[in-house]
Amino acid sequence: MGERMQKFFKVLGPGILFASTCIGVSHLVQSTRAGADYGFALLGAIVLANVLKYPFFEFAVRYTSATGVSIIDGYARKGRWIVWAYFLLSIPSMVIVTAAVTFVTAGLLGNLLGIYLPTDVWAVIIFIICVAVLAIGKYRLLDNLLKLVGLVLLISTLVAFVSAVVHGPVAKAPDFVPKELYSVTGIMFAIALMGWMPTAVDISTWTSLWSEAKAKTTGYRPTLRESLADFNFGYWVTAVLSLFFLTLGANIIYGTGTELSNSSAGFASQLIRMFTTAIGQWSYTIIAVAAFSTMFSTTITVVDGYGRSMNRTFKLMFNDSAAADSRQAYIVWTLLITIAAYWVISHFLNNLKNLVDLATILSFVVAPLAGLLNYIVIKSAEVEQAYRMPGWLNALAIAGLVFLTVFTLIFFMVWFMPDWFAQTFLS
Repeated sequence: MGERMQKFFKVLGPGILFASTCIGVSHLVQSTRAGADYGFALLGAIVLANVLKYPFFEFAVRYTSATGVSIIDGYARKGRWIVWAYFLLSIPSMVIVTAAVTFVTAGLLGNLLGIYLPTDVWAVIIFIICVAVLAIGKYRLLDNLLKLVGLVLLISTLVAFVSAVVHGPVAKAPDFVPKELYSVTGIMFAIALMGWMPTAVDISTWTSLWSEAKAKTTGYRPTLRESLADFNFGYWVTAVLSLFFLTLGANIIYGTGTELSNSSAGFASQLIRMFTTAIGQWSYTIIAVAAFSTMFSTTITVVDGYGRSMNRTFKLMFNDSAAADSRQAYIVWTLLITIAAYWVISHFLNNLKNLVDLATILSFVVAPLAGLLNYIVIKSAEVEQAYRMPGWLNALAIAGLVFLTVFTLIFFMVWFMPDWFAQTFLS
């Protein structure tokens, strides 16, 4: 048992980075909003999204374990058109996703320091720190420190969740009128919520790149079982936490008539108050530090993940083996990503909900194709029999593709024909 645990901790890393990416906007914002606006009505949507999107993330880990290279390299082996398809999917996603997570982080930083500055100013400060840390290569040290503080948020969330369950839902306001889920607005939010549960499918490539980098750094290539143990730990922890935040929103905010703020600073303040309501006012500073640290960890992980994936993708698109994962190219990509994300933030000031919904809906819309790419690659000939997916996982993947495709079609019907959709399906 001791030797097995030592091996697990030796492999542990990519799964934790994945969890750092997930426990951000999808949990602090979207899960909380789901509970605050609709109570537990969207519980099933969260569970379905987490379960049915699982195979496409697992495929990335499985492929790297089988071949020793990232699943992006697997795309190139199937045809350069797949790499181009992934690149085109990633361009809008990486800009808007980076903007959304930084928008929330900016609000938490201003709230923590008690200094009022416009959101875009805080965003510039955060981006400068992120690029500088990644450029000098101190990300791993910083990330480990942030995870220690992030552990405080995990414990605080658990304590707040237990408190919210024990005390039960707050008393409903006399004039409270619940929002209608089966409406155009409700369905659009449900799709946005599922877009980042637990995160966007197209960033499944990051776990593959992190696994590859971990093996090169340590000189140890983990077995499939070890790799999946690391990944599953991170994945299912984030899935459970999404239910915790839903419960906090449902039991503490739903029915009170409180509308979550559309500004990053206002939302940050409401988020911290939600925890202190459950735990106690004494915890305010602890929660404020932990929440900001968690979101900053998410932001820097997102910038790093997109920088790595675009660096590798660009190389494979043009078959430039001489520029394999160039450090200079990686830094250039992080700069381009942050500059483009800043431009998006500057156009969404005081419009947090729309920016987050745009990012999460975009992630859901591209999810069927991103999932299909991973499904095609995992069935490649270079994946040995011992690494092939079992029958149950294949069935779950097919169900996931159907699920993602159906809801993407629903989104387009609601987006382009809202009146017809409402009259046909909601009347």
